[in-house]
Amino acid sequence: MPPRRLLAKKSLLGTSIGDAFGESFFGETQKMKEAIFQCEVPDSTWEFTDDTVMSISVFKQLVNNGKINQTELALEFVRNHDLDPNRGYGATARRILREIGIGKSWKAASRGAFDGMGSMGNGAAMRASVIGAYFYDDIEKVIEEASKSAEVTHSNKEGICGAIGVALASMYSTRIGKEQESLSPKEFIAKIGENTPDSDTKYSILKGLSLSSSAHPEMLRSVLGDGTKMKSQDTVPYSIWCAAHYSTSFENALWKAVSILGDRDTICAIVGGIVIMSAPEETIPLDWVNSVERVEDSIFY
Repeated sequence: MPPRRLLAKKSLLGTSIGDAFGESFFGETQKMKEAIFQCEVPDSTWEFTDDTVMSISVFKQLVNNGKINQTELALEFVRNHDLDPNRGYGATARRILREIGIGKSWKAASRGAFDGMGSMGNGAAMRASVIGAYFYDDIEKVIEEASKSAEVTHSNKEGICGAIGVALASMYSTRIGKEQESLSPKEFIAKIGENTPDSDTKYSILKGLSLSSSAHPEMLRSVLGDGTKMKSQDTVPYSIWCAAHYSTSFENALWKAVSILGDRDTICAIVGGIVIMSAPEETIPLDWVNSVERVEDSIFY
């Protein structure tokens, strides 16, 4: 498999592990907090959600075309949704995919969401890591292809900027792992903010510059969000902050990602897809790799 595809596939693995890991922590809050404190993953099937299913579709576009064909991607999203609708899709995503499935153009379906405003949800961001890994050496392509991948379901600027931010984070993380580039957490966050278009998401990402690795979880939640609003600007900033501060340990990054609970599968999917590109292999727990549902064996691949 060509190097770019291998890099994208590695990011997809990180997304799937993070997704299934985070999904394991939906349950009674106190029990989940205790499990996190003890670093014990609750009993889990280790199945991934729509975060990974949609990432697979993006990955396949890169493998087959070397870029995003929006019409093909839209139809692939519909196909995989229909293969198993019970993967955690949100109501808006279901409606958009249903409309495309009965013949509506993806542009009309995407732009029609929220009374014509389009979706600013975190669904475009959750599937963007593979793009940054694939185009790690071409920032213009990262931004262009992340935008195209987002527009299929998220025509609102915030949703698009969330995908761009995550793809940029994956790009820089890949450079750290592959090219041994050195970036401090502040430099990592600043570079992503600098190259993300003006938006609430961009300025929320940059708020992470003021928060150190020792920041209290409540402070992190208050400043950066925890994904419970399921918006780009409420999900991407904390995800990028985690990736910036825990770039050298995949395991520690996911424990930190899940620690504020919130939209835990999506935040962990984003963080997993980014950090796996920079973290040493020995920081990726083998039992997590062996436990997670295999993307290659799934009906969506």
